[in-house]
Amino acid sequence: MPFSISAGVGFIALFGVAVLNGVVLVSFIRRLGHEEGLPSGEAAQRAARARLRPVLMTALVASLGFIPMALATGAGAEVQKPLATVVIGGLVTSTLLTLLVVPTLYPWFAPRTEIAEQ
Repeated sequence: MPFSISAGVGFIALFGVAVLNGVVLVSFIRRLGHEEGLPSGEAAQRAARARLRPVLMTALVASLGFIPMALATGAGAEVQKPLATVVIGGLVTSTLLTLLVVPTLYPWFAPRTEIAEQ
């Protein structure tokens, strides 16, 4: 499928949702670290479990909304399909990365003040 303007618009929408999910997770990790005094690794694991539903819901709602566009065959489908494909594929990928990679890498990149408090 060739890259088109609608696919570019899809990337812009995708970046917004992906960043939102990352901010939700990292802010909760930081809150657990500061309020409960947890080490950054344990705070990241707890946050990933606690914020699983909000992160999945934001990605799932957007993905389900684009399914009719991805399956369209009528007039205008050649414009809609790239947009929907980018958003659905990107949301699946970004959700997995948010829930699996961010909690794994956060302790390595945590601010030094959080590490010193532990």
